[in-house]
Amino acid sequence: MMRPRLLAAASALAVLAACVSAPPVIDGQALVVASVETAPAGSRGDAADDPAVWRHPGDAAKSLILGTNKQEGLVVYTLDGAEAQRLPIGRINNVDLRPSPDRSFDLAFASNDQTNAISVFQIDRATGEVSHRGDVPVTTIEPYGICSAREDQTDYAAVTYKDGTIEVWTISAGPEALTGQLVKTVKLATQLEGCVFDEAQGLLFVGEEGRGLWKVAYRETAPVPELIDEVGGKAGLVADVEGVSLWRGKDGAGWIVVSAQTDNRFVVYDRAAPHAPRGSFSVGENKTLGIDGVTHTDGLDVFSGALPGYPRGVFVTQDDGNPKSGQDQNFKVVNWADIEAALGLPVLEAE
Repeated sequence: MMRPRLLAAASALAVLAACVSAPPVIDGQALVVASVETAPAGSRGDAADDPAVWRHPGDAAKSLILGTNKQEGLVVYTLDGAEAQRLPIGRINNVDLRPSPDRSFDLAFASNDQTNAISVFQIDRATGEVSHRGDVPVTTIEPYGICSAREDQTDYAAVTYKDGTIEVWTISAGPEALTGQLVKTVKLATQLEGCVFDEAQGLLFVGEEGRGLWKVAYRETAPVPELIDEVGGKAGLVADVEGVSLWRGKDGAGWIVVSAQTDNRFVVYDRAAPHAPRGSFSVGENKTLGIDGVTHTDGLDVFSGALPGYPRGVFVTQDDGNPKSGQDQNFKVVNWADIEAALGLPVLEAE
């Protein structure tokens, strides 16, 4: 197996990130490069799918990237891309997490179509150790995408399905029991995957792969989904609409980032209504570090907190081919400041 090209330490990350010049624009398309790539997710063919960034509350240099291997389970990486843990618990597709400073652990949720469940992982907020807490069975066949929220000390998971169903669950991870309750169901027409909760606005952003980007006011008793942008529109969104995430600014400001899979690029929208498009970008080859470009992305995550070498946060995305499609799939890490520069985004204060 090809060995990944890794950066050795957080200090090296800071130096390299500082040396990246303003990204170019090629044929009207903004282009950025990754400054880190992870070790391969493992398994042959289509394996890696979706990442989630976890920030260590006491030492940001000990932060982690959780990545799914949809043939095996969860892979945990350090910020330099090295594999730290591997949890072979089943065919999980998407993963997401939200911090919980009121307790000694954080939770990550993954969609597991092998056990037809929400797989729950516990992250020790002191040590960063990740463990499989257990599974919460779902009633609809083949959970596909997933995203998480935490409000008023309650954990939520939204699960998306290939038949267009969205389910919102509450998850209770008590000291002895792990339980879940389905609290809401919303229906769209066709296959869904990526989603992200926006707790500040009470919204759930969801990608319908062949149709476009939706928002759902998930706190309402009977939410009516609202289409934000459609495949084939002026913003350049194309199928499949896969990964969806947020750069979270204060007071509801920030950006929605969505992958436009077949064009190997990512479309950025205002987080606040009417969610105006801000442009799109691709992740090209970093010739200096020998990191290949990103193609045919499935899942992605955006983290707006400061990390070593990344004071504005990071964008992490699955790469379909390393370098060829289906070969050593992994995850690429991009300095969010480069994306701000490429698209001319205002520099906002993070949430």
